[in-house]
Formats: sequence, structure tokens, C-alpha cells
Amino acid sequence: MTSIASRVAPIALVLAALIARPAEAQRRSDTFNWEGRVPSGRWIYLRNVNGEVRVERGTGDRVQVTATKHWRRGNPDDVRITTEKAGDGESVVVCALYDDRARCDEDGYHSSGHWNGDRDNDVSVEFVVRVPSGVRVDASTTNGDLSVTGATSEVVAHTTNGDVRAESTGGPVTARTTNGNVTASMRDLGSTRDLDFTTTNGSVVVEVPASLGAEVDMSTTNGHVASDFPMTLSGRIDPRRLHATIGDGSRRLRLHSTNGNVELRKVP
Repeated sequence: MTSIASRVAPIALVLAALIARPAEAQRRSDTFNWEGRVPSGRWIYLRNVNGEVRVERGTGDRVQVTATKHWRRGNPDDVRITTEKAGDGESVVVCALYDDRARCDEDGYHSSGHWNGDRDNDVSVEFVVRVPSGVRVDASTTNGDLSVTGATSEVVAHTTNGDVRAESTGGPVTARTTNGNVTASMRDLGSTRDLDFTTTNGSVVVEVPASLGAEVDMSTTNGHVASDFPMTLSGRIDPRRLHATIGDGSRRLRLHSTNGNVELRKVP
């Protein structure tokens, strides 16, 4: 005779599976793909509000963009991914627009409606972008980490809530965040005179060529400053603030944090 327990057990497993399925389906995704040519020396501009941005080295001569929407309870149709030419006619702007009134260009968002403030709309967009040699990168998001690796030209990277990692083998880098760490590395400083690396809550670590010549300002409120370079100091020695000249002092380099360490290193 089959016991009551043996009959109940399979029913319980079926119910558990039915309950689990909605939970598994809560996080869904929708993917946008774009591919196009951006000439060497021109820019790919990436604008996001909610989600991670990753830029990697590509192959061939075309930029490849994958933007994946993730959501639990929001409506992915409320978020549009757009691509258009920048003002120079050759650079490309890729944007995640969170409101039908929103617009953006190479200078960023220009409508107060780019984020609708609806807490029930939790749609995030994850960008993965592959860039060929020589293409400049200007990437930003508000809520999410941002990383640029494998770039061979100038890089501008900034977020508000997240870490920033920006690397280039062939051009200057500038990077900033508010709540997160800044890590930057460059083997060529190009002709840019001023380079800025800042955060409020996090550390700042910057790697530059051993041939660096710069007027350097390094400061933190809660942390310490450190440098691999011999310097000519201006003013008194302070473990949290440093103004000095390295080499010929031909450019300005600023590293700042409020709550975190600040370090200037020679690129390996």
C-alpha cells in the first residue's frame, strides 16, 4: 500500500518547482546589437544611466556594441538604445535613453527626463563595446562600474556610483567617480596638458610612464598620498597633501580623494 507521505512528496516537489519558476524568470534580458565603422582618431561616445559599461579591444576596423537590458519588474520598452553620428560626422554616439523626452549627444544628456525616477522601473543596461585600434573612447554611466581595457588612444571615463578602471597603451586617460575606486594606466600621455583623477569615497591609483614631466597635485582627507617618482616639493611635507614638480613640469596632473589613498606609480 502506498503511504500518504509517498503520495504527498511528489506533489510537494511539483509545487516547489512551480514556485521557483517565477523567481528564476524575474530577471530577464533583451539584447541590442550594433556594428559600424569609426575611423582611427575619432570617438565612440557611450552614455548610460543605470548599468555597467565595459570597453574592450576589438579586431578588424569596426566598433561592436552589445547592450543588454536586465529587469525584474520594470518595462524594458521604456528604455531605448540609440546610435547616431556625432557633430564631426564620423564619431558615433551610443545612448541608453530612459524616457521618451530624453536625448543625448557627445556632451552627455540634455533633458531632465533622461531618468524617470520610477522606482518600479528597475531596468538596467549592460554595455559591452569592442573598439579597434586608434579609436578614442568617452564612456559614462551613473549607477554601475566602468572599465576600459585594451584601448590604444585617448580615454575619458566617468561614473557616479561604481568603480572606474581605464587603461590605454597609446593615449592620455582621465577618470572620475564619486562612490568607488579609480584605477588608471597609460603608456603614452599624448599632447593633453591637464589630466584629472578624482573620487570622493574610494582610492585613486594612477600609472604613468617613467618619463613623466608634470606639476602634480595629490590630496586626500582621510588616507595617505604616495609616489614612485622623485619630486621637487612645494610647501611643507604633508602625508595627505602634496604639490610638486616632476621632470620638466610640462603638464598638470591632479589626483584627489576624500576618503581613500592616492598613489602615483610608474607603469610596469
